[in-house]
Amino acid sequence: MEFTMIETGWLSILPPIIAIALALITKEVYSSLFIGIFSGMLIYAFSSGGTIVSAAATTFDMMSSKISDNSYMIIFLALLWAVVMLVGKSGGSQAYGRWAGKRLNSRRAAAFATSFLGILIFIDDGFNCLTVGTVMRPITDRLRISREKLAYIIDATAAPVCIIAPVSSWAVAVASEVSQQNGFNVFLSTIPFNFYALMTILMVFFIAFTGRDFGPMKKAEEKMRAEGAEQTSGKAEEESKGKVIDLVLPIVVLIICAILGMAYVGGFFEGTSFSEAIGYNPTAGLSLGAFAGLVTAFLLYIPRKLMTPKEFIDCIVGGIGNIVPPMLILILSWSLGGVCRQLIGTGIFISGFVSDSNLPLALLPFLIFVIAALMSFSMGTSWGTFGMLIPIVTMICEADGAGALLIPALGATLAGSVYGDHCSPISDTTILASTGADCMHIRHVETQLPYATLVAAVCAVGYLIAGFTLSPWVSLVPTKRNSD
Repeated sequence: MEFTMIETGWLSILPPIIAIALALITKEVYSSLFIGIFSGMLIYAFSSGGTIVSAAATTFDMMSSKISDNSYMIIFLALLWAVVMLVGKSGGSQAYGRWAGKRLNSRRAAAFATSFLGILIFIDDGFNCLTVGTVMRPITDRLRISREKLAYIIDATAAPVCIIAPVSSWAVAVASEVSQQNGFNVFLSTIPFNFYALMTILMVFFIAFTGRDFGPMKKAEEKMRAEGAEQTSGKAEEESKGKVIDLVLPIVVLIICAILGMAYVGGFFEGTSFSEAIGYNPTAGLSLGAFAGLVTAFLLYIPRKLMTPKEFIDCIVGGIGNIVPPMLILILSWSLGGVCRQLIGTGIFISGFVSDSNLPLALLPFLIFVIAALMSFSMGTSWGTFGMLIPIVTMICEADGAGALLIPALGATLAGSVYGDHCSPISDTTILASTGADCMHIRHVETQLPYATLVAAVCAVGYLIAGFTLSPWVSLVPTKRNSD
């Protein structure tokens, strides 16, 4: 579908400003994004001699176009969530808990096992929170690790891991927001610049290894060691016939086949280089991997009667139903980006403004990190935050002299989005982490906030440095100068 762009000057920045302002005020992303889109369409229609009716028609034309452009991603997310639901239903998670419970005899070992399980289940943050909590809670209770500590480990290995995992719903969501054709390769390039995700994972293992807690978490741990666990979980869950392999094998097959699928779709087996192949149409390859995981689950579960064929299909349908809310956010954010880029010339206006201003471009990653963190904390959604900000950041970096900052700025966008989501009391991930750990929600927020904020403060300094060095690494050796 072809769209004709017109330049609308300062009016072109109103749609994203309206969407962000409404989201911060109402704490509701869906209507905020839609109103932002429609306001952009009204600007386009009135500037080109159209009417309100034509604005409404063009709105749905744009949404239809974006759904078509990202159809493979929609298929992948649907298949991925079907696998997630099936793995949860199989009883593999409970089997892992029984296996681990026989081998873990120290607080340090239990903390490490919880962290590793959180990293293993990286394909979706919600599934991660509930699975890790359900599996590890009896073990951490027995070894007197507080529910607050368990909730922190769960939360810190959910979104921070998903946002840097190439085979996850988060990866394709981010890649789809980037305007460049090789959006997946751009996502891979942001991983070293996603300081918050990387440092949060390091923080979790540091705390697990040393046991050096501080702030409210230290008090919660001392109370747990002195008094023991409050048994608020209710009756024990019915033991299933699942085995550890029912958790591990479908995920491993999904990952391996996803990588092979990306290589196949991109022509790697016909002579194309691997890096070019996986960037050609990554979501098509990921869809093949998710389908392979689905087939593996069928062959693993049905013959052993872990579930009936009807239950298998019901899990698939349920999984697809669960992906509808985040998918709607993506469709709306794709459409808002399309309005700004393809219709009203937001990128042209922002590029000109940045080029003519005296703003030190090196400060861009730091400023974006702070803005993304505040937005995500206020709205309670990292997907909604980076869905709004990535198109704007991309357009800013298309200005003269700012292209080199694109990867650090996108890394800062994702990092800030995850930090705000990690801390926000209204975030679904925060709520699911406290639910999975069977911890009072407000206690989870209070105890993890100092840990997350300490990491974020260090990351903010890192983005100040990265803006000047354009590197995720602080080099201690002077770079060799060009003698020309």
